Amino acid sequence: MATSGKDVRAAREAKLDALHERLTGAVEQLVSGEDWARAVEFAARFRARSFANTILIFTQHQEAHELGLVPDPVPSHVAGYRQWQQLGRQVSKGQPGYQILAPVTGRFASATPQDAESWRRLGKGEKPRADETVRTKMVGVRLAYVWDASQTTGDPIPEPPAPQLLEGQAPAGLWQGLAIQVAKAGFELRLVADASEIFGANGLTDYANHVVSVRSDMDPAAQVKTLAHELGHVLLHGPDASEARQHRGIGEVEAESVALMVGAAHGMDTSGYTVPYVSTWAARVEGQDPVEVVKVTGERVRKTALGILEQLDTLQVGNGTPPGLERDTPLANPRHVRPLLRRRCLSRWGGWCRSVRRWRYEPEYLPSGQFSRS
Repeated sequence: MATSGKDVRAAREAKLDALHERLTGAVEQLVSGEDWARAVEFAARFRARSFANTILIFTQHQEAHELGLVPDPVPSHVAGYRQWQQLGRQVSKGQPGYQILAPVTGRFASATPQDAESWRRLGKGEKPRADETVRTKMVGVRLAYVWDASQTTGDPIPEPPAPQLLEGQAPAGLWQGLAIQVAKAGFELRLVADASEIFGANGLTDYANHVVSVRSDMDPAAQVKTLAHELGHVLLHGPDASEARQHRGIGEVEAESVALMVGAAHGMDTSGYTVPYVSTWAARVEGQDPVEVVKVTGERVRKTALGILEQLDTLQVGNGTPPGLERDTPLANPRHVRPLLRRRCLSRWGGWCRSVRRWRYEPEYLPSGQFSRS
């Protein structure tokens, strides 16, 4: 008996719903600060993927390891089926792919791009008018599959050089690179003699005077970690946020997580990074599901850290994509798309909106205060 198009779509929707339930369950397992730190460190090593997808990849790889399908508990590089073939490798028979959420994009045109309501969706093969600006936007998500390198066989995978650090040593060029970004943001960087000059902290961001201070009596690794933390505050937080005081605790989590991700991407020891129990900060956003708060916070951290890392001329660990592979551009106008729809359903914190079947990351809170210190 032939399967109808409606049945196929329903099956596809059911798979996406199941994947979102899997993601929610995985996020709910992030209980302690150590759980969160491990998730952020893993995200640093797979930073080419969204925070949600790194969690999905990690949990499914753990399951495969427990079943004896992969030799190591942590994946090394992941890619799609055809991407592995491009690298001369083949997925081994019987190896299940890891399900992830892949973005789908569409082209939009407008003669008055400053008017948000003027954008129109271009059809397949449709050309814009001469006076129109064209932009590509995410319009939905689809189910996609990736496999870890250990699930494939074939040509050797080249391993690029990785940072090698001694205890207390900072990666070459990292302090200078972070300092440049602090200056670009309009802040002066000052080294102070000890913690007594900055209220007992390791570092301090003074938003009113646009000054970032870091203790000079710490080893280079601690100094660069602190500077990354303060840069996280500079980029993410400030005194003008409307709901600053309510969410200040999460601001510290974000800044510390940005520093952790920057450090992990440089092969630094991350055991000294401290984050409170997830429940103590994720539940502080009134009227919001703590699971959604965790998802959005993770993506904000990833995007901020990625922006920092991309500006650095430093030796970094891989980003989870096999060396020599360029990630595919998301598909435009496919038939199998879960649409991104109305804003009115969306909470301030973002997340999966069941009523319109939409996944979004649009956090709008910004912790504030005159100072942020670490």
